[in-house]
Amino acid sequence: MSVPLRGHQRIEQRSLELHRAIAAKLRAHPELLAIAHDNLARWSATSGRSQPYWDAWREILNRPLAEILDLLQEESERMAALRQATPFAGVLEPQERWAIYARFDPGRISIP
Repeated sequence: MSVPLRGHQRIEQRSLELHRAIAAKLRAHPELLAIAHDNLARWSATSGRSQPYWDAWREILNRPLAEILDLLQEESERMAALRQATPFAGVLEPQERWAIYARFDPGRISIP
C-alpha cells in the first residue's frame, strides 16, 4: 500500500502528471503549441503578478519542441513553480484532465 501524498506535494505531483500528458499530446500534435502562445498573448495584455512566469514561458516556447517537452516534465523547483502559471490551459480535453485529477483525489482509496 502506498503512502498518500499530502497537500502541496500532491498538487505538485498532479501538476507534473498533467504536464506529462500535455507533453505527450504535444509530441503527437505540435500545432497545439499555438494554444499556449495565444494564452500568453491574451494574459500578458492584462499584466499582473504572473507576468514574470509568462515571460519565462514565452522564452521556453521559443525553444525547439524537444526542449519544450523535456522542460514540461522536468522535476526541478523552477519548473514546479512555472507549472503553477502554465500557459497550456486548453491543450487537454476535460476528460483527460479529470482522469488525472481523479488519480490524485485525497478521498480516493488506493489499493495496490
